[in-house]
Amino acid sequence: MNITKIATSGLLFISLTALAQTGNDSIQQLPDVTITEQLYSNQMNRLPQTSGTLIYAGKKNEVIKLGTIDADLSVNNSRQVFGKVPGLSVWENDGSGIQIGISTRGLSPNRSWEFNVRQNGTDITGEVFGYPESYFNPPLESIERIEIIRGAASLQFGPQFGGLLNYVVKKGDPNKIISFETQQTTGTFGLYNSYNAFGGTYKKWSYYTYFHYRSASGWRENNQYKINTGYASLNYALSDRINIGLQYTKTNYISKQPGGLTDSMFNENAQQSIRERNWFSAPWNVSQLYFNYEINSTTKLNIKLFNVTAERNSVGFTKALNVADTFNTAIGSYNLRQVDRDWYNNSGAEIRFLKSYNLLKQQSSLALGVRYYNGTVERKQLGVGTTDFDFDLSLTQNTWGRDLNFKTQNIAFYLENIFKIGNKLSIVPGIRYEIINSGVSGYINTSSTGTLPDNTQSRSVLLMGSGAEFKVNKASNVYANFSQSFRPVLYSELTPSSTSEIVDPNIKDATGYNIDFGYRGNYKNIVNWDVGLFYLHYNNRIGTITQNNAPFRTNIGTSVSQGAEVFVEVNPLKFIKNGEEKFGRITLFTSFGYIDAKYTRWDNPAIANDPTKSILNKRVENAPNTIGRYGITYVYKKLSATFQINQVGEVYADAANTDKPNATATTGKIPAYSIMDGSVTFLFGKIYNLKAGVNNIADTRYFTRRSGGYPGPGLMPGNGRTIFISIGARI
Repeated sequence: MNITKIATSGLLFISLTALAQTGNDSIQQLPDVTITEQLYSNQMNRLPQTSGTLIYAGKKNEVIKLGTIDADLSVNNSRQVFGKVPGLSVWENDGSGIQIGISTRGLSPNRSWEFNVRQNGTDITGEVFGYPESYFNPPLESIERIEIIRGAASLQFGPQFGGLLNYVVKKGDPNKIISFETQQTTGTFGLYNSYNAFGGTYKKWSYYTYFHYRSASGWRENNQYKINTGYASLNYALSDRINIGLQYTKTNYISKQPGGLTDSMFNENAQQSIRERNWFSAPWNVSQLYFNYEINSTTKLNIKLFNVTAERNSVGFTKALNVADTFNTAIGSYNLRQVDRDWYNNSGAEIRFLKSYNLLKQQSSLALGVRYYNGTVERKQLGVGTTDFDFDLSLTQNTWGRDLNFKTQNIAFYLENIFKIGNKLSIVPGIRYEIINSGVSGYINTSSTGTLPDNTQSRSVLLMGSGAEFKVNKASNVYANFSQSFRPVLYSELTPSSTSEIVDPNIKDATGYNIDFGYRGNYKNIVNWDVGLFYLHYNNRIGTITQNNAPFRTNIGTSVSQGAEVFVEVNPLKFIKNGEEKFGRITLFTSFGYIDAKYTRWDNPAIANDPTKSILNKRVENAPNTIGRYGITYVYKKLSATFQINQVGEVYADAANTDKPNATATTGKIPAYSIMDGSVTFLFGKIYNLKAGVNNIADTRYFTRRSGGYPGPGLMPGNGRTIFISIGARI
């Protein structure tokens, strides 16, 4: 379906080939249509069975299209943007939207590190195996869609337990030489957000480029930030079947970190801060060169070369909250601050190939690929900084407490195949083989000798999985999947935190698997649903126990997460003849996750016979039992409005399920909370739009995490009520 025109709306200029979504056997070419003067509420979409060189059949997935969504994109408001993804947990640290922290199925949301996070199919994290934290996330005004695949992504994309999170950036208008898009947003607490983009197509060339700027003083004290992001893409069509392209993203931000609070401080005034000299910055560069070749109608090839060159820089006074950062009259100055710096340089290549063929009178598809990855991290920590208040990474002593070098080399091969059995059933077995070599060297002051013991590791990992999809009818299917996953030992887990701590030289990678089973579909655009069950087995979790009267870091246990994920969206006026034409469109949605995440084994001999200390059958930290989001969207002509309720159950900050918070607020229960948001979009003058919204309408006080390190320690409050208003145009 080629959408060639959107008259008067002014929001989108789209030319695309629509894929039949659920239960699709092949790409279907549909007649050209023209859409006029309508805003559409954002519906949850799903990936087709195959697209490009990838196979999605039998995998639980969601596609969030951002073009018409009512949400506060100016600050990357995750609970609104991901509102229709059931069971998705969100950490809200500072309200800036600089870092997005999400997870599913009882995993940790810390900078989305349980996901394989990508932009346009390219890795964007610090180091995909040793330090998979996502310090960079693109501004969501630049994103066409977000693709999420649960654990079954481990075979085609990487071994992460959480699956794939892929941001797909907008492309240039295929029907114009030049088009311009702008969105200017202002809001409470000094928010100013500016997004400006150019794109177009000239003969065989197409391009898209944007510049984004955001700054604010922040809802809390000592919470200001400033971010600049630029992006450019250029594509050249060598022929109808071959195109090459180059993409480059550069971002730089500086953020003042207000630090954590104790529970009593939070109850007294959640906006306060007792840390006014803490700063964070992460310059980030992501580049990609790609080559697409449609060899024939059944054979496709994709090659990508990619690189991430980035830094992580922090300076501040990061001791526990019961240690005051005060003026020392004896020396006439404030305390010296700590400086930590990382440098990342990661590059690689991926080659993907898909071949469709006839087997038993049905079209089956084989997808295979190979990946090479080389990652290096230079880490300098525990530097003695200045006594100043500004962002200053200079040292007063020319030494570092830690001066480490990490290296990772990885070669991976994968193969998946769709076998069609009759017209309804698809079976999708697959394998992935990983070869990983990693090592660390350098100096660390928590080692008795000052030199970090050699911890070079080489391992080969074989992952297997199989999915299935059964077409109930043209618009719905039943799906099931089993996929193995693993998580390599992280860099932080290889470095002792004190001179007495010992790291097990035989420490193992975490291993496990995901199981999905569900039913999804769409009934005449009246009801859209995906209802499923899941089971996640996470073995060889890493922690610290006491052995020979000393801390010993090793593999200590197993956790199991199981539950249900339910998404239902209903358009009730479709039941009434000409209901939408008369009254507009109303959509109601429910996105609910039930998560039973518990420890099923705990290998700590020191407490094996002490039931008061054992965490067997206790809940996994940071894993709420329930996550519910409920909303309503009303669309009438050029007006669209959405109201959403976000309800999250209580969680524990530690594996011991400590109820009462400690003095530094790093452990203890995190209470359940409920947040309401509302936003509205209005189109006028053919090319203009006006957007506005209120986040946290009831001004609820809540927090989503307790931090043990930077940017805390302590509990990290979520933002109270904030308001934004935005005006934009598409020319």
